[in-house]
Amino acid sequence: MSDAEKRTFTDEEALSFHKHPVPGKIAIAPTKPMATQRDLSLAYSPGVAVPVLKIAEDPEAAYDYTSKGNLVAVISNGTAILGLGNLGALASKPVMEGKSVLFKRFADVDSIDIEVSATDPDEIITVVKNIGVTFGGINLEDIKAPECFRIETELQELLDVPVFHDDQHGTAIISAAGLINACAITGRDISQVKVVLNGAGAAGIATLELIKAMGASPENVIACDSKGVIYRGRPNDMNQWKSAHAVETDARTLADAMAGADVFIGLSAKGALTQEMVKSMADRPIIFAMANPDPEITPEEVHAVRADAIVATGRSDYPNQVNNVLGFPYIFRGAMDVRARRVNMEMKIACAQALAQLAREDVPDEVAAAYHGTQLKFGPQYIIPTPFDPRLIAYIPPFVAQAAMDTGVARRPITDMDAYRASLAQRLDPTAAFLQKLQGAVLKAPKKRIVFAEGEEPTVIRAAHAFEAAGLGHAVLVGREELVKANMVEAGLDPAETKLEIVNARVSRHNPEFVDFLYERLSRQGYLKRDVQRLVNQDRNSFAASMVSLGYADGMVTGVTRSYDQVLEEVLRVVDPEPDGRIMGMSVVLAKGHTLFIADTSITEMPDAEELVEIAVEAARTVKTLGYEPRVAFMSYSTFGNPMGMRSEKVRDAVAMLDMMDVDFEYEGEMTPVLALDPSKRVNYPFMRLNGPANVLIMPAIHSASISTQLVQALGGATVIGPMLLGLTKSVQIAPLSASVARVLQMATLAAYEQDLAETQA
Repeated sequence: MSDAEKRTFTDEEALSFHKHPVPGKIAIAPTKPMATQRDLSLAYSPGVAVPVLKIAEDPEAAYDYTSKGNLVAVISNGTAILGLGNLGALASKPVMEGKSVLFKRFADVDSIDIEVSATDPDEIITVVKNIGVTFGGINLEDIKAPECFRIETELQELLDVPVFHDDQHGTAIISAAGLINACAITGRDISQVKVVLNGAGAAGIATLELIKAMGASPENVIACDSKGVIYRGRPNDMNQWKSAHAVETDARTLADAMAGADVFIGLSAKGALTQEMVKSMADRPIIFAMANPDPEITPEEVHAVRADAIVATGRSDYPNQVNNVLGFPYIFRGAMDVRARRVNMEMKIACAQALAQLAREDVPDEVAAAYHGTQLKFGPQYIIPTPFDPRLIAYIPPFVAQAAMDTGVARRPITDMDAYRASLAQRLDPTAAFLQKLQGAVLKAPKKRIVFAEGEEPTVIRAAHAFEAAGLGHAVLVGREELVKANMVEAGLDPAETKLEIVNARVSRHNPEFVDFLYERLSRQGYLKRDVQRLVNQDRNSFAASMVSLGYADGMVTGVTRSYDQVLEEVLRVVDPEPDGRIMGMSVVLAKGHTLFIADTSITEMPDAEELVEIAVEAARTVKTLGYEPRVAFMSYSTFGNPMGMRSEKVRDAVAMLDMMDVDFEYEGEMTPVLALDPSKRVNYPFMRLNGPANVLIMPAIHSASISTQLVQALGGATVIGPMLLGLTKSVQIAPLSASVARVLQMATLAAYEQDLAETQA
């Protein structure tokens, strides 16, 4: 495949992306309100004088009163831009802005790009030294070797914050992570492998230093540059950094060095590695061809002569991309969160090992979605996590932070690492805080048996595995054992290791009991006993619901393979509603730091006033059990009678009915969302009874509930969980059709949580 075929954009599209809707890729957003005179006085004069004096007394206070602790400077002089060479400081600005975007997108680190129009290392050092106090970290970028080595080393000594040249260490860390896993797959020990590196520049030297620190034997590592092998006594084109990696060897060319090599690491130029050289390597060779933008050799060229090779490149259009974005955001996140003075070798090794370990775990569906549906699993084609793995933010920084603490460079140690991981997850995932609350409650309670009705589905299998691996409870899969195990293997899971319980409805010892139970319920509803037998044998929802109804499981999750209405009908054949409850769906909307509960989003199409009351009472009860104080607002297109309409009358009647009842929650209506959510807009309605923003929204009809939740989700304004199924005597949750692993896991957690609540209330 040609480069033109592989590239997914034109030059014009690239230029348009960077130009529109406004030039560039970053902007400044205030974190404090600027709406009143008081706001201005606090933000600037005279209020700003107070933190100024505090910082003057104690410089460490800058971390408390300014953005310093979450601010990184991305600094370049443009002498080595990507693979384009020395194009000057200004030409590097698009790259540095891009770096700033990646810091924010992947690790919620604020970043400012700074381009320095100087090539003299002393000038660059002076500039950065004098502005360094502003930042919590310094990321050097695209500065050519060997000047970059000196600049980084001296700045790290001069500044009391992490200084990190990503071209060196980022590439080294990701390469090392890939090498750890490639060695594991091929049965090698890193201390024994013969490594050849081609390209002894900034990244190459840093990679050599890191893999040697991780155990690679110096005598087994040969470095090459454009002049050939770097051997001891070589008279030309040497410097102190190359000399440190010179070895005793008779090899003088790259081809000589490659004979019998286990590993090739390329940071040089397109075409540097030939197929003949690849043929000369050891069995199951490991080839990291990372020249930018074109690798030393393509994976197609490698596999044409060595089908047993593991290949990684720097390109996103091939498997095993060595992408620095896997490293620098999370290294700075972890380092800055403990206020580390520097990024040392131990922290780099910790990052590499964490990345390697993450690649061995089950890959979430979000990753597959980002890569056009490709389901990745650990092996020769997947030795490094992908940049879009949502677990990176919570997985990698704790390892970096721990290494900083263990080596004494951390000024603010983390005492509760579990809480730290939870806080990291919440930075980029608005559902994390809510789900953490649920999971915490489930983990503290006795373990529940949750039956996964569609146990043959790979998505459901992986969700069940994640549920049990997280300690949330005992997962039971309903399905044919041979097919479930085959799909486990297909999903990258070992049936012997997962040890998930599998129940085949047709051969279950409980089959006769379930048939008798269900026949008693359905015999006067047109079902013959053979019909019921067929339901138990063939309908997994009927079987799973029977397990829950008769006490063989505590909760149930289903819905992945069938429509919501169909699943609900099947469940209601087996499970009864609560005598004083209301069957309804409630969605959790997480938007801009707010948690909203919306009902009914799935059951009653056009509720009357009495049904709206029942929905409100059930929603308020559930919200209270979730740990929130319910403030219920009845939604409408009208505001307290203006204008009047058929639907608004139903809402008004519902509020009037609640007025006659003794309820223990705030409520008000009918009103628009603006009045419900923003108390400052209520000046014309002094009679309103809500003492703050509403958090429970009762919709006048199912269409308005469903449309509103889906609309805010589609526009990117919110994340929606659910709908939660409420009002049944047993804990049953229905996931959306074709739900992801994460979504099924959410519903299973809700099923376990709901059972815990039922037991508590009983």
